[in-house]
Amino acid sequence: MGRLTLPTSGLVYADAQIAIYTADVNPTYAPVLIPLWQEMTKGTFQVVSSELTIVETLVLPLRLNDALMLNQREGIWRQKNTTLLPITQDILREAARLRALISGLKTPDALHAATAILHGCTLFITNDNGFRRVPNLPLIVLDDVLAAP
Repeated sequence: MGRLTLPTSGLVYADAQIAIYTADVNPTYAPVLIPLWQEMTKGTFQVVSSELTIVETLVLPLRLNDALMLNQREGIWRQKNTTLLPITQDILREAARLRALISGLKTPDALHAATAILHGCTLFITNDNGFRRVPNLPLIVLDDVLAAP
């Protein structure tokens, strides 16, 4: 198993999956993400995501009426050095441009990518291979980290 290569400063974008893997303590992915949250706690960088992450992370606990899961998933974004970034008209326009440019890119993914790009994120962490098609996105895919020696 490889190790996350993290920046020494700036904004690190965490896709919704990252919050879910962490909050749910996913046995495969949560251990790989420990350095992300440790360095964030030290103030090395800030972990950000789009407000869209609220929708993507809360559906299952609401459907299951699982208050503990709901609290754990929301708690990720109550930590110091984390921020959910608003979806602005500039982000919506950039997301539309990305969707026009990249065939098959879904609206939620376009919103995440646009948010990261417009905020100048130094790293985008996901486990979704579809983001590989987005130009100028400084990407890490967790399965690649796991596959590395």
